[in-house]
Amino acid sequence: MRILVVGAGAIGGYFGGRLLQAGRDVTFLVRPRRASELASAGLVIKSPNGDAMLTNPPAVQAGKLTEKFDVVLLSCKAFDLDDAIKSFAPAVGSNTTIIPVLNGMRHLDLLDQKFGAERVLGGLCAIAATLNEKREVVQLQPMQAINYGERDGKLSARVRAIDEVFTSGIAGASASHNIMQDMWEKWVFLSSLAASTSLMRTSVGNILAVPGGKDFLLGMLDETSATATAAGYAPGGPFFERVKGLITTEGSPMTASMFRDIKAGLPVEADHIIGDLIARADTAKVPVPKLRIAYTHLKAYEKQRVG
Repeated sequence: MRILVVGAGAIGGYFGGRLLQAGRDVTFLVRPRRASELASAGLVIKSPNGDAMLTNPPAVQAGKLTEKFDVVLLSCKAFDLDDAIKSFAPAVGSNTTIIPVLNGMRHLDLLDQKFGAERVLGGLCAIAATLNEKREVVQLQPMQAINYGERDGKLSARVRAIDEVFTSGIAGASASHNIMQDMWEKWVFLSSLAASTSLMRTSVGNILAVPGGKDFLLGMLDETSATATAAGYAPGGPFFERVKGLITTEGSPMTASMFRDIKAGLPVEADHIIGDLIARADTAKVPVPKLRIAYTHLKAYEKQRVG
């Protein structure tokens, strides 16, 4: 199975690197700077689950991609999606399967329009990873998971084949019978955390420690959950209780990566994570006043950032 990993940043570099470490046929689609880094320093993974040093991993640059691949693993940020689609499109053939692990749902519509829904699986990942100053992939916590599945819930032959390959190299890889439910539940948690910590510009613990903080956090969770429920994907009992526990843990240092990106002056996925959720809430006539305030805040940040 030939696998094209779009990008070799924190997410693509980690999961693609683990597959390459297991002897799988992996090629990274990268920009010129990253291609030079991989050629000179290799792909380095620093992880509580074991370090890895992969010398001169197979890489190809956009514009030089001519071969077809069996699987395309897509892990870019939403604001890079259009460019990513253009870059990997030549690798997509009649039997290619695309596994996107972006957050939210809007990317599925874009990929379906470009390549056809039959080529696009549902997918998600859960990992805390970053690139350090040496451009090494650093996993910050032991937790790691990547899930994929047919959007109709069937365990197809191609998903079984992908699962066999992915589980051979990635601890926490798993085929899902309910990938759309899984994706919605992650979106509920992520959007609640991102909207809350980005708007308040601080951690869950600090929000909880001030008057009205707990009500604010739970109110944000209520809005995102109601939107998912209206779409037919009501968060499950155990999931909801787990998420509720995470955002009501006193002293918790937890923040969303979106808030950390704001602090660093980086682009954010405001439209994909928060804006699209509001649009779906509007369609379902679900009131989301807290999400609207958070979205206005994020768009003001974007306006200020680009001048």
